[in-house]
Amino acid sequence: MESKNNRKSIWGWYFYDWASQPYNTLLITFIFGPYFVSSVADNPVEGQAMWARMTWMTGLFLAVASPVFGAIADSAGPRKPWILAFSVMYVVGAAYLWTAVPGATHIVPILLFFAIGMAGMELSQTFVNSMLPTLAPRSQIGKISGDGWAFGYLGGVVSLVVMLLLFAENDQGVTFLGSAPALGLDPETREGTRFVAILTAVWFALAMVPFFLWVRDEPRRAKLIPSVSKGLSELVATLSTLPSRPSLALFLGSSMFYRDALIGLYAFGGIYAAGVLEWDIVQIGLFGIFAAITGMIFCFFGGRLDQKIGPKKVITICVVALILVSILVVGLSKTSVFGIQLAEGSTLPNTLFFLAGGVIGAAGGVLQASSRTFMVDQADPERMTEAYGLYAMTGKATAFLAPGLIDLFTTLSGSQRLGVSPVIGLFAIGLILLFWVRSAKEYR
Repeated sequence: MESKNNRKSIWGWYFYDWASQPYNTLLITFIFGPYFVSSVADNPVEGQAMWARMTWMTGLFLAVASPVFGAIADSAGPRKPWILAFSVMYVVGAAYLWTAVPGATHIVPILLFFAIGMAGMELSQTFVNSMLPTLAPRSQIGKISGDGWAFGYLGGVVSLVVMLLLFAENDQGVTFLGSAPALGLDPETREGTRFVAILTAVWFALAMVPFFLWVRDEPRRAKLIPSVSKGLSELVATLSTLPSRPSLALFLGSSMFYRDALIGLYAFGGIYAAGVLEWDIVQIGLFGIFAAITGMIFCFFGGRLDQKIGPKKVITICVVALILVSILVVGLSKTSVFGIQLAEGSTLPNTLFFLAGGVIGAAGGVLQASSRTFMVDQADPERMTEAYGLYAMTGKATAFLAPGLIDLFTTLSGSQRLGVSPVIGLFAIGLILLFWVRSAKEYR
């Protein structure tokens, strides 16, 4: 029977997803990313290229850092001190974005601090994910992972609703309610939209309190300095064993490609809507609410489906759905669908993209939740943080690939629409590699 203390630990763990989701929802996808491209950068095409460049450069750093930190933590023991340090990066990086005034000249610092905050989020997630197997028996892990992701999506929805109703102004300088931004913020300098930086930072700091109070941590096993040497040597040993563990190696490879493609969709979905369909911040925000709600609902049921049929089948279904919806997105423009010109004033492209956002939210959320449960099947229980470090590493080893290809295709074609087409191929590669990965049932 589940103890009261264990329930508190599980709920504390859920609060990390609630705390961290606004960085994805508000900053990367629906508010700050589109705002940066449309109002801070000189033009949308150049803005998309700069955003892509910042993303893949951050990914390269994370590919190296994640497994190293994870290996050291496994040797030292406690995860919370690391999570606290990366939380500071998250808060500082997010808060600095308040300075991103329209037409800002300090573009490089803005992108640098955004990268610092994103690195803090990703590195902390490595350590939080590694705590998943300690929360409950394996039979309950799929449900817990799905519920955590659903709770995170709920946090994303709530934070996005707050931004749209009270702060983010449209081109006429009013919020969704038709009023000026709250707190006397100046719409002329887009203070309402830029308040997303402060909200994201404060949201995370407050919501992490239950996590630090309730989640049980590992005992200290060694001092930090000796742990560095031990952790790195064990990381090298783990990497050398991957050829003899083909299922783990193939899963890491598969997830590397499909998660990279998903990052591309998340990072450029709002930017695409702003540049190709000419949506304003409020329209993009409503699109984000719909995507997050579908993600929340499907993650809740997806966790239970994961528990019933296994994470591999769930992942396969999600990747196929994302391939199909990516093809649809690339085929849309403001006046046509797959090259077929529409009647003037047709809302079909907007409707189809709105529905596509729902599929991306649903399939993307379930994909990530089931992927972190599938990692439990593949990893060594004694080296779980290192394993999730490798999982993060492979998720970031080619994290430059989707934004880098989007950067390249956007620059060469001069088209935002064609610029996002590489995600289709990345999803397909991930699906092919997944075919050879064995699930836990196949091990027995």
